[in-house]
Amino acid sequence: MHIVVTIKQVPDTNEVRIDKKTGTLIREGVPAIMNPEDKHALEAALCIREELGDVKVTVLSMGPPQAGNTLMEALCLGADEAFLACDKAFAGADTLATAYTLAMALKKIAPVDLVLCGSQAIDGDTAQVGPQIAECLGIPQITYAERIKASEKSVEVESGFGAVRRRVSADLPALVTVGKAINRPRYKTMKGIAAAFRDKGVQLLTSQDIKVNPGRIGLTGSPTSVKKTFVPELGRAGRIIDGGPETLSLGIIHTLEAENLLPKS
Repeated sequence: MHIVVTIKQVPDTNEVRIDKKTGTLIREGVPAIMNPEDKHALEAALCIREELGDVKVTVLSMGPPQAGNTLMEALCLGADEAFLACDKAFAGADTLATAYTLAMALKKIAPVDLVLCGSQAIDGDTAQVGPQIAECLGIPQITYAERIKASEKSVEVESGFGAVRRRVSADLPALVTVGKAINRPRYKTMKGIAAAFRDKGVQLLTSQDIKVNPGRIGLTGSPTSVKKTFVPELGRAGRIIDGGPETLSLGIIHTLEAENLLPKS
């Protein structure tokens, strides 16, 4: 079995800053990390390999050269092979152009039995790329997996939606998206790090390598765009009332009366 996990390098959200003049993210000097839900998808793939045995786990990303660092992290965690779709022509892609590019890369490294993706990325939060990859490939998709049971020919997925539990199965090849509830990702080991840097590496795929349609990649192939990103400003200031129960209750009443928010007797 061949499992491919899509990985995205994202800015650490604890460090994100926004340029107030341009409304864009300030990425310079901001740490980059593996998208958290993609790490859960990788862990799910590694668990399937441990359960079934004869499974190859490949990681795939699209991004600039520095995204290779995140793929190296995936190799250190136990992935067998890594590919990075890297080309200036891919820049500026929205979710649809990204999904098309990744789908064409998957065809390049085929045959692929199971594609695992994080449900969504913390920088865009759209949850669209995984399902769009499945549509581009014409394969079944199951989303928000909390448990995955795979065999050589099929996959069974259990998902939770509040009080509702859903169990769905699909024949392979198929695509499954996972969230944080599915597992707890493992840590890198010295053995894994040594093996990654000694025996493995990131293989680059350009637009010519994966034979894409130029009209469907990058900005040209993106029907949507982000016009502006900004931090909402608070429209009113809060008020803090200190003191004991009586002082607090009287303070709240006086504040509500001053704002004409209490019904008149």
